[in-house]
Amino acid sequence: MSRSRGTAVAIALLGAALAAAGCGLGPGEGVGEVSLTVTRDYGAERLIFTEGEPVSESDTVMRVLEGEAEISTRYGGGFVQSIDGLEAGQADGRSWDWLFYVNGIESTVGAADYPLHGGEAIWWDYRDWSAALRVPAVVGSWPQPLLGGYAGEEHPVAVECRGGGAACGTVRARLEGAGVSVSPAGTGDAIRVLVGPWAQLRGDRAAAQLEDGPKASGVFAELIPLGGRFRLVGLDEAGEVAHTFGAGAGLVAATRRFEAPPVWVVSGTTRAGVRAAAELLDAADLRDRYAVAGQNGRVTPLPIPIEP
Repeated sequence: MSRSRGTAVAIALLGAALAAAGCGLGPGEGVGEVSLTVTRDYGAERLIFTEGEPVSESDTVMRVLEGEAEISTRYGGGFVQSIDGLEAGQADGRSWDWLFYVNGIESTVGAADYPLHGGEAIWWDYRDWSAALRVPAVVGSWPQPLLGGYAGEEHPVAVECRGGGAACGTVRARLEGAGVSVSPAGTGDAIRVLVGPWAQLRGDRAAAQLEDGPKASGVFAELIPLGGRFRLVGLDEAGEVAHTFGAGAGLVAATRRFEAPPVWVVSGTTRAGVRAAAELLDAADLRDRYAVAGQNGRVTPLPIPIEP
């Protein structure tokens, strides 16, 4: 065998080995497009937004971010330390880090190990995690994950009407208007949307986590018993009470219990509050928000920012 032929064979064998290992020598086949959002402080300030980004079968969440921002990493390159100079770390007794969501669901793997299949909404947020390290699901990638399903499985979203009255029809209409397939009852892998006064929803195991605070549910709101009824309270980034809402306030939030599909809560302390919550199901009110409360036409992002 000539030296030149031997070199060619060696290169071919190396390429095959890399492909088998999943490394590849090229970008791979195109699989679709994704969007990328980068924010800080629970979505309060948007830093980067791109959509229609083409991705290939070899792309990951980390690779998409690298294409749009200057980053530094840690732990062998699997986790982000900084984006465009904004560093994770400690400041004023608070812990700050970069955390990411794909289709509104918190990732359980590092960004370098998260493959993409096209259609994903990627969201990085730089936030203080002192009050809640884990926020398992958020509403800010609307209409995901309701549109694409959980873990890539496209099951109809189960809208469970529990005393929500006319608000249940509003919720179904908003979902269907966003292209979401809706069912009155879902399978075990379906995302559920619970619609009704809190007194009717709190018996659900996933929704009930809201009563145990942000560390349990990831939602910076509480529904506190008061004189036989409930009062909606908004919490700040430290998990402290920042605002007490009136009887007509509504809440839209998402949570998750263990590894089950996320559960969305469209609720309030009264039916008027549930109607107010249902009206918040659109991109203008939900995008880049972890959760929201609404009353008298005013939308309050949750958590409520701490005043400097």
